[in-house]
This record gives sequence, C-alpha cells and structure tokens, in this order.
Amino acid sequence: MRSAACCRTPAGNAARVRAKRNLLAVARHSQRSVISALISTIFVQPDGDAARGQLRAVVDQLERVAPQVAARLAAMEDDLLAYTAFPPVHWSKISSTNPISVNRPEGSVIERLNRELKRGTDVVQIFPDPESVIRLVGALLVEVNDELVAAPRRYMAASTLTPLLTDPDHALTSLPAAPRT
Repeated sequence: MRSAACCRTPAGNAARVRAKRNLLAVARHSQRSVISALISTIFVQPDGDAARGQLRAVVDQLERVAPQVAARLAAMEDDLLAYTAFPPVHWSKISSTNPISVNRPEGSVIERLNRELKRGTDVVQIFPDPESVIRLVGALLVEVNDELVAAPRRYMAASTLTPLLTDPDHALTSLPAAPRT
C-alpha cells in the first residue's frame, strides 16, 4: 500500500479544474459525480507511468458509458500529464499555477510575474515595434529571475533539474543575482 504523501495531489491547479469542467460539460448530469471521481484517480498516482496507465484505464471505462468524455480525455492525455516528465519533487510546482503562495504574502511567482509585466507594459502603453516589447519584457524577466536566484528559498533547485538533461556538458548552473544599480 502506498503512503498518503506519495499520492497527494497539488492544490490550486486551475488547468486540472478547467479540464475536468470541460469533460463534465459533455457528461450526463446523472454521471458527473462518478466521472469526476474517476478523473481524480489519475492525479493521485505516484509516477508518470502509473498516471498514464490510470488515464487509459479511465478512458476504457468511460468509453462504454460516456464516449464523448472518453474521447476528450484521451485527447487531453499529453497536456494533463505533462508535469510527470519532471521529478516528483517538482510536480506541485509545475502542475499548479499557485505553487508557493502559502509562504509568500505577495502571492505566487506566476501571479507576481504577471503583475510586474503588466506594470512595466502599462507605463509605456504604445510600443513602436515588436522588438521594443521583447526588449522590455525580456528586461523584466531578467530582473525577476535575478530576484528569484538571490531569494533564500529556490523555486526549483538546479541540482534536482540537472538529471533531466541528456547531455551532462549542459549542466544547469546556479548564478548569483546581478547587482542592483
């Protein structure tokens, strides 16, 4: 029997919620609770292979009673399980749009990044060409990256991502933050 810790589903996943809503929208009302429960079993699997196997088992079960739901779920497989290509230690950060807001009063990294980009682009409002937008957004992204690198708690440690690289010569490096001017 697996421990509860290995099967815990990351909270706050807007993509999963949207996918489940889209799937339930084509299901008969009387079947929605059962279909919802079946779909939820996909995301509590301990590894990517088990999640894919469970998704396919759910599709097989649904083909008899809800063929439209089964077809849509099968089509969503790669998108729904993309996070499983990474080590399980990163699943909660990758599969969720609100990864670490519990310890950050300003919200999640993604929410903060969106606010910074909106603030930066609202100041200019009209850009002369597409390259100027790219330069401004690029500069904002570099600034946010520098702050994340200098933060006491890393979003994703380079040491846990390095095994994902197929070429050991391209190891991830941990760089210090650029000095503020």
